[in-house]
Amino acid sequence: MGGPGEPPEGTPDGAPGGAEDEYRSVVFDESFIRAARLQEFSAQERMGDHAPAVRSLPPLRRGGLSRQALVLLLLIALAFGTAIFMGLRNPYPAPRNASQPTGALRMTLVPLAPQGRVPGSEDPAELFAHSPAAPYRLGAEGIPLPSARRTANFSEGQVIAALTTAKDYLVRSSLYPDVLTGQQVRPVRLLVAPDQLDQFDASIAHPAADGLHAATGWLVRFDPADTELADQGIRVRGTLHAVEADSSTLEVTADHTFVYALRPAGSGADAKASLFTVRRELRFRFDRDDLRLHQAQLVVSSLQAGPLSCATDAAGHLSPLLAGQTAKPGSPAGTDPYATGVVPALCGTLADEAQPKV
Repeated sequence: MGGPGEPPEGTPDGAPGGAEDEYRSVVFDESFIRAARLQEFSAQERMGDHAPAVRSLPPLRRGGLSRQALVLLLLIALAFGTAIFMGLRNPYPAPRNASQPTGALRMTLVPLAPQGRVPGSEDPAELFAHSPAAPYRLGAEGIPLPSARRTANFSEGQVIAALTTAKDYLVRSSLYPDVLTGQQVRPVRLLVAPDQLDQFDASIAHPAADGLHAATGWLVRFDPADTELADQGIRVRGTLHAVEADSSTLEVTADHTFVYALRPAGSGADAKASLFTVRRELRFRFDRDDLRLHQAQLVVSSLQAGPLSCATDAAGHLSPLLAGQTAKPGSPAGTDPYATGVVPALCGTLADEAQPKV
């Protein structure tokens, strides 16, 4: 009788291990069986009509990343790439580089003293009609926008934006009645670039004739305790010109003459009026942030105004000589040639032909 693991007839050919079995080296373990693509139905399953002898098994999942893991990795890679792209194309404007601050506004004020008495008339229209300002236009109409053309690095629309902002600044700082009488500065301040606001505020709060902190370098302002407008129709003539300073900057040069009819404050409509002339030359600078935000960087402000007395401090406000007045004897404040960063005191003479002939 054979052993428990042997067939009843014994091993073939009488050999202890039987005949050499060519399949003995093949091991049909559990993993091999499960990996088979075909599997035989059970006897009960084969009893059905036309049941096939075997069934097909789904393909075995092999080692490696699953489909869900691959999708997750793909999403992570996509998010990472998007973050890098948005970092390179940041839609929010970066703050101006602190190592390249906007330069301070440099300003020059030149009082123009009359050679005799200031002409006057009860009718401001008569003064304008008999003065060089007769052909000037009224208010903002005297600040026309020139035709704009694109530059190498700025579009036509950007050039128009620079010219428009410069014009708005001139209108607010030279024509607004509340600004002229010292009641407001906010309309002008809103157009000043953020990097210059400290200088602007210091000039308004503590004006000084140092070439950097004169309030009248930023705007035209009269002392309401002494002077008032005799006519709201301010006469203006001048030009605007835009050029590309470099690949990131536009510059606009403004050269305008403003003529005001003034009279003593509180004197009434029957008091004699006189004309006061202000020549303003401003240079503005605009980068792309300024164009988008409708703001301007002021680089240079040059003002000539008269009739004024040379001895008058015009840093805080302008104190015009009115009808019938003459310039007081005197000269501008002394200039120290050893002091650095100080603009020398200047004064000029108002030509007779610049006065109305009444």
